[in-house]
Amino acid sequence: MTVEFSPQAKREFKKTLARYPHKEAALLPVLHLAQREFGVLSDEVLEQVAELMDLPFSRVKGVVSFYTLYNTREVGRHVIRICHTLSCALNGGEEVIEHIKKRLHIEVGETTPDKKFTLLECECLGSCNTAPVMQISDRYYENLTLQQVDQILDSLE
Repeated sequence: MTVEFSPQAKREFKKTLARYPHKEAALLPVLHLAQREFGVLSDEVLEQVAELMDLPFSRVKGVVSFYTLYNTREVGRHVIRICHTLSCALNGGEEVIEHIKKRLHIEVGETTPDKKFTLLECECLGSCNTAPVMQISDRYYENLTLQQVDQILDSLE
């Protein structure tokens, strides 16, 4: 089965390319567009992106494998990203990760059976002064306590 962007996504693709002086500079936003369109950036989707952008597949695949915000496999409705770098670790990030693992009965990298949550560790979320930090979808939660984590998860269930 060949994947193909919808007409609306193709229009957005063209608008995105027009904003950049070099086609390759638009790769990150085009990959976000592809992820919104297809949900998962499978090799088939990446081949389509590479073809549309006239880039080698290996270049597109390398970019996707470098950045943690691109999903190369199915994830839950709510993707929980926990920072595990030094600032967060020193301020309770490891406890937050362990708490979420126990609460959701999953390990890092797994998705709950009901497909509501996926738990991931990531490198710096860029909010070291408010550690520990987690990101769910596009929203940041900072200065976390375990009680706050429970409240946040309760609000999403």
